[in-house]
Amino acid sequence: MQVLVLNSGSSSLKFQLFSMPEEKILCSGIIERIGLEDAIFKYKTDKDSIEVVKAIPNHKVGLELVSKQLLDKDTGIIKSTDDINIVGHRVVHGGKHFSDTTEITTEVKDKIKALSALAPLHNPANLEGIEVAETIFTNAKQVAVFDTAFHQSIPEYAYKYAIPNEFLEKHNIRVYGFHGTSHKYISEKAVEYLGKTHSKIITIHLGNGCSMTAVKDGKSIDHTLGFSPINGLIMGTRSGEIDQSIIFHLAKKFNYSLDEINDILQKKSGMLGLTGYSDLRDILAEAKKGNRDCELALQMNAYRIKKYIGSYAAVLNGLDAIVFTAGIGENSPDIRERVCEDLDYLGIILDKEKNNIRPDKLTEINTDTSKVKILVIPTNEELEIAKQSVDLFEN
Repeated sequence: MQVLVLNSGSSSLKFQLFSMPEEKILCSGIIERIGLEDAIFKYKTDKDSIEVVKAIPNHKVGLELVSKQLLDKDTGIIKSTDDINIVGHRVVHGGKHFSDTTEITTEVKDKIKALSALAPLHNPANLEGIEVAETIFTNAKQVAVFDTAFHQSIPEYAYKYAIPNEFLEKHNIRVYGFHGTSHKYISEKAVEYLGKTHSKIITIHLGNGCSMTAVKDGKSIDHTLGFSPINGLIMGTRSGEIDQSIIFHLAKKFNYSLDEINDILQKKSGMLGLTGYSDLRDILAEAKKGNRDCELALQMNAYRIKKYIGSYAAVLNGLDAIVFTAGIGENSPDIRERVCEDLDYLGIILDKEKNNIRPDKLTEINTDTSKVKILVIPTNEELEIAKQSVDLFEN
């Protein structure tokens, strides 16, 4: 069985083609910096490796490029779109409707669209990927795997907001949590590595979107993102947590519309708003040149992560490991060092020499005296989506 997995992020598109159930990767690739003139398209098989820099204005154009590459007569991996049995899609927000992997129907698409207001950087891109895939891979089963599913185990006292009860009871306003596919995958890998029956782990997913999860005995019990994927940590273009009164101040004092404020918080804030850059590589390079805004933004970013480490260590009543993952978490020794600095009170001590690596597998980067393991685990949301997609039909 061949399963194509599409993982549309806010500014990226990852794809992998698997032969299942043996979990063999037939090809993989990524499009980065979607929306910019210098977007990067990477494609890899056992025989070929391609990298192209070009303007990719949106996810639709990106998906069309991926499908064209898969069918390329010289470097492609399939001869016909009918070779694909299942297309598994990452969908960010499932709201109250979806707590399990789901076969995509018109009704499912309508609900994903209705939830776009809660995840405006993601659900529209996810839905666009679904609709493009349906037109290309016409005989394949289309499957949605929801980021919110892993966080269904968060207890009521943690997912409920301190607003009138009717907003939860009538309107389902609560913490849903996101990046669940990634947090589930790496937490399972960490639990297996620790070899403990009972475990207390903090998973730290750092990319253009960022989140952290407190994971106790393999289950999510708290999470930084909430009703929509904007709360918590500072992100590429999203603000993370702010004082809610700022929204009303902007509206009343400066006459911003609600749509304008939403656009500011979702697309013009975070590292972009602080520095003028949304890509961490650019920010790190500028900070080294003495750019004060970039250096301060990096300090703010690490400080916010440290605050949540302390908070979740208290919630878990102890800590066995912290886990870094995703594009920044896996590839930025600088950010990992900034986060782990001065956390020795919690038993977190980084080995700087071990940290200066770019791991392609689970790697331990703490000192021998550190009471808490510091792990870097490359996430594989695509494999997790492929497994859940196959399981849906086998079960």
